[in-house]
Amino acid sequence: MKIDPNSNAGLSAQIAKAIRDAIISGALDVNERLPSEAELADHFDVSRPTIREALKRLAAQSLIRTQRGAFGGAFVRHLSYEDAREQLVTTSTLLLSMNDISFDTACEARFALERACAPMTAMRREPVQLAIMRAEIERQSEPGLTDEAFCASDVAFHRALVDGAQNPVLSYQLSGSIEAMQPLMNMITFTARSRAEIVEIHTSILDAIEARDSGLAVSILEKLESVTKRLAHSVMDAKAKAISKQAMSQVTQVSAE
Repeated sequence: MKIDPNSNAGLSAQIAKAIRDAIISGALDVNERLPSEAELADHFDVSRPTIREALKRLAAQSLIRTQRGAFGGAFVRHLSYEDAREQLVTTSTLLLSMNDISFDTACEARFALERACAPMTAMRREPVQLAIMRAEIERQSEPGLTDEAFCASDVAFHRALVDGAQNPVLSYQLSGSIEAMQPLMNMITFTARSRAEIVEIHTSILDAIEARDSGLAVSILEKLESVTKRLAHSVMDAKAKAISKQAMSQVTQVSAE
């Protein structure tokens, strides 16, 4: 593990990258104990506070875990798909909310990924995924369900659809679109959409997946994308008209004064 003395990056960042590269390459195995702070400081010829900062960076990335006691220290952590998925959802949510990404662009990306997953789900789905999707449809049909609970159920339904592909890498990759992108899209469309229409579409998707009809499942997802875009445009157009009307009213009021 080496650092570049001529690099513009900070020492702690370079050390963290060197250790991360060793983990990725397999030079450091899962659950292997890292050298002590003193040993690392000697190895990289830096101070122990610099090593602590580097270890904090690695811990923040869930690459190492610390353990106290006589047999304690820093150990290479086994990074599960679940851990990685949570990080991806957080990053995706921030990325989408902080950048100027149009609704149509986000919608296109989300449904393109989900449609790519649908044929595998139709072929590989197990009873547990079908049961989850069916339970969420029943939940969405409850008359007293809050908007927040309905949106959460919507996400859970599509999460089961993706997980039905039985591909953990695919489930991880799509978590950004299902658990980050979809809630942001729901925030825009929930006031305009018909729950009955969504339940009907979800039921059709479930029936297609249960019948292993991948072509029909993809077709219904295309319909859902069209419905989602239509609802979003209606909401955004209504807001734009309301803002324009308010601005005109203010101008009229100023003129009268």
